[in-house]
Amino acid sequence: MTVTLDDIRAAAERIRGHVIETPLVRDEALSARLGQPVWLKCEYRQTTGAFKLRGATNAILSLPPEALARGVVTASTGNHGRALAHAARALDVPATVCLSRLVPGNKVQAIRDLGAQVRIAGASQDEAMAEVARAVAQEGMTEIPPFDHKAVVAGQGTIGLEIGTPETVLVPLSGGGLAAGVAVAIKALAPGTRVIGLTMENGAAMAASLAAGHPVEVAETASLADSLGGGIGLQNRVTFALCRALLDDVILLTEAEIAQGIRHLGRAGHVVEGAASVGTAALLAGKVVPQGPTVCILSGANIDPALHARIMAEAA
Repeated sequence: MTVTLDDIRAAAERIRGHVIETPLVRDEALSARLGQPVWLKCEYRQTTGAFKLRGATNAILSLPPEALARGVVTASTGNHGRALAHAARALDVPATVCLSRLVPGNKVQAIRDLGAQVRIAGASQDEAMAEVARAVAQEGMTEIPPFDHKAVVAGQGTIGLEIGTPETVLVPLSGGGLAAGVAVAIKALAPGTRVIGLTMENGAAMAASLAAGHPVEVAETASLADSLGGGIGLQNRVTFALCRALLDDVILLTEAEIAQGIRHLGRAGHVVEGAASVGTAALLAGKVVPQGPTVCILSGANIDPALHARIMAEAA
């Protein structure tokens, strides 16, 4: 299974009016520091506070009426569940979101507030996905996965259509839905543009899988970039192959580097979660050296306010 530029363009038409086209904002401090223009794709300003609304909306709008009537279910590290709950409520579709105990409480409550049923299942994304499989088999629900799904990837790829053709695009990398979708769009429009995936050092399943040459399981650990946790599925059908074919590099970041990214963006008025800061974190740490215009995708804003305050209070 794969995703094409035509799929992404069709998704853009389908979700028009259901999501917003988020702005590109120049990071003046980083641009001056690096001697190259750095732009921030402010996807954290999306209606539900994260890019996930694009993929969830495209997927749910692609379903036939009989599937919608049975209700939809997903596993999530938080943002996809919130997006699916929002899209389902708009269409009056029952939604169930399965989460592990590692998902922050603010994200769990946000999903409940949107009217979805929440099920806490175990201490890993894999255990939450097992509960989804049970709900599909025994309750007849329709699964909308958080990333490994053509319609979800195509929806996320609409961000690539809005970015243009810079020299480098820095994309948060988890299960690969965002990275794969953006890479498909960017590489089709500008094959010479570098697309680099960024993730945390510990518990990065896609990075480990790409290094191994096939999907592997990894132990999940707590991280400031909690949205980047979780497995990619040993039977991954879409995102692993696309990331392997299209990403120019994958870079790992320490927790201290992620915190520095959060602080830098916070000082510029962008209150974002750890996963959203990884592009700027890589630039600040010198792990990416831009050779031309560079875009960092700020993927989500759903950080606990108390955690953000503590990070901002720390010495730079």
